[in-house]
Amino acid sequence: MTTRGVALGLVILATIAIAGTAVARPPQNVPATSAMYDVSAAEPVSTYTLPPDLYRKARNLGRISFVMRLTSAPYQWLAFVLLILWKIPVMYRECAEKLSRRNFLQVLIYAALFVLTLAILLLPIDLFEHHLSRSYGLSVQGWGSWGWDFAKSELISIAAATIGMWMLFGLIRRSPRHWWFYFWLISLPIGISLVFLQPLVVDPLFHKFVPLAEKDPGLATSLRDMAQHAGENIPTQQMFWMDAGAKTTELNAYVTGIGASKRIVVWDTTIAKMTTPEVVFVAGHEMGHYVLLHIPKQLAWEAVALFLYFYLGFHCADWTLRRFGERWRIRGADDLAALPVIVLPLIVLSFVASPIESAVSRYYEHQADQYGLEITHGLTPDSKQDAARAFQILGEVDLADPAPSRADVFLFYSHPTIADRIRFALSYDPWRNGESGEFVKQ
Repeated sequence: MTTRGVALGLVILATIAIAGTAVARPPQNVPATSAMYDVSAAEPVSTYTLPPDLYRKARNLGRISFVMRLTSAPYQWLAFVLLILWKIPVMYRECAEKLSRRNFLQVLIYAALFVLTLAILLLPIDLFEHHLSRSYGLSVQGWGSWGWDFAKSELISIAAATIGMWMLFGLIRRSPRHWWFYFWLISLPIGISLVFLQPLVVDPLFHKFVPLAEKDPGLATSLRDMAQHAGENIPTQQMFWMDAGAKTTELNAYVTGIGASKRIVVWDTTIAKMTTPEVVFVAGHEMGHYVLLHIPKQLAWEAVALFLYFYLGFHCADWTLRRFGERWRIRGADDLAALPVIVLPLIVLSFVASPIESAVSRYYEHQADQYGLEITHGLTPDSKQDAARAFQILGEVDLADPAPSRADVFLFYSHPTIADRIRFALSYDPWRNGESGEFVKQ
């Protein structure tokens, strides 16, 4: 996954604060062996269980993570408010105007100063999160490597923020009352471009990607056969192995990109910890996102959300600048110093909408689980147990909270809980009554 700095930059580029909702994940490394234990020797899974020591760690981590998610957003809002009240954006604008008369260079200088200042203010959260991951054994990334990733993130953020601000303030100068609508129109192709470019440009800066067929030909063949089993043509050239284990012990696989950049990515740690049938199910889940067009649907949903964010954010920023702009020495909406006033409502609105965004994501993930069960049905002797064991292993390694609070799930969970996913995997059986799956007709 990219870090908060990259997300912020992409956010500013596509929505000047929140358009960077591109798919991203964490890291890993381990030899690509796809069968580390005998399936016949594996204990049948009936529910999500953890041994006492892991249970305590998972519960503690879940509580801490929930508090972090609840407090990090207000902390970020406070950072923006303090920047405005301390007139830091005005200082940066004056600095940019003194150093250059060219509009683009002024934007570049301001963007660099603003992004780096925000990064410093939010650094305690980033440092604590990495410390937490290391202390719970989820991260094996050293501080030097983490710092280098952080630096790369900030450089990308500065580039993204510069382009985004240059377009934003150009539109504000040309259309003071309708810039929000024109910027929303521009954000749509930008958002699609970001989704297209992320696996090609951004992700390789943080992880190594190799065609899966080169690392594990047998697994690549199994995945190709699975796709053909469902009547889909997903070539092995669109399946990639990711070297995540150099940075984390967690497991993952994901689908990313759009059009020619679309791909299924399987982490090396996932391959190392699961048997081939289990990895096939995980990949089947990811192929579900691919086949069920979840990325285009997500982009469409975000387009609607952004329209509302920009509309409400414009009116909020307009009122705030008319009421307090002179006191804060902000000359108007077209002043570079107005950036945090424009961005803050968008960030707050995005947080307020997080329960809806989480619910949509959980729905898509549930559909992908169902697709994975359907596409692997009949390919292995017990595809339901393969899915349940995959979830069990995922929960154990990633320390998934076995009993998260309802508020945590409602606000922040992008996936169903591990316990719910296992229950569904073991109970979903349309074939028992001679029917076929909803998505895969056999």
